[in-house]
Amino acid sequence: MLKGLSLLPLPVLYVLSDFLYFVVYYLVGYRKKVVINNLRNAFPEKSVKEIDQISKDFYKQFMDVVVEILKLRSMKASEMERRIVFTNQELLDNFVQQGKTVITMGSHSANWEWVLSAGAVQFNFPAYGIYKPLNNPFFEAFMLKTRSKLGAKLIKMKDTLRDFASNRKMPRVVAMLSDQTPLKSEITFWTTFLNQDTPFYTGAEKLSERFKYPVLFLDVKRTSRGHYALTFEQITDGTSALEVTSETDFPITVAFAQKLEAAIRRAPADYLWTHKRWKHKRPNL
Repeated sequence: MLKGLSLLPLPVLYVLSDFLYFVVYYLVGYRKKVVINNLRNAFPEKSVKEIDQISKDFYKQFMDVVVEILKLRSMKASEMERRIVFTNQELLDNFVQQGKTVITMGSHSANWEWVLSAGAVQFNFPAYGIYKPLNNPFFEAFMLKTRSKLGAKLIKMKDTLRDFASNRKMPRVVAMLSDQTPLKSEITFWTTFLNQDTPFYTGAEKLSERFKYPVLFLDVKRTSRGHYALTFEQITDGTSALEVTSETDFPITVAFAQKLEAAIRRAPADYLWTHKRWKHKRPNL
């Protein structure tokens, strides 16, 4: 059934998205309290009316992402190329042409699932992505095939270090979604993010330091329904040391958090608000 639905043109799938929005927002209220609470804490300066509007806009775009992920299962490379535009790919190309692996730090903004496939289609070098396997065997198999259909390569999160060590001399890009919440036992870094104490994974930073790899922030902008512009911003070239302050030993992760916050403030409805991102509390020192 999912494969059959994915064969429908996106304009038809967007009709389904509009229906799903009505059901999910008005009838089911899927994680509505979590979304509202996240938005209130992230934007205390906004009025109740503004928060309510962002919430509605978020659910609309979230349902679009759901059907767009479904469409990825049958999407052709030519359509992906038409819908995703890299505005400054030369920044990435320059590093790869020097024989380097480049780490991109992305987030659950706009349509994060199309990004890696777009890279696999448009880059003249391998595009890898770090992922965490799903618990459900059916959806894990479906998503694995969907994500790799257009040529993207996938690395399980637990195999990241082993893969980097084995392929340290391979010119490529490795995409990481770096805004996920670490397990409580794995938290090593906190910062203020969207007005809240927030833990971040520091894996990208540690890999960059160990292998001397460049790190780029990936900014994803929704330009219209089903169309996105992707822009790279350099965080480090992998050789020049970033300034370490008295507040943190993780300047790359801090830079990522700051760039991500700026992107979210620009288009708050495009970020994924359904998860309990701030479920862990910063310990008192």
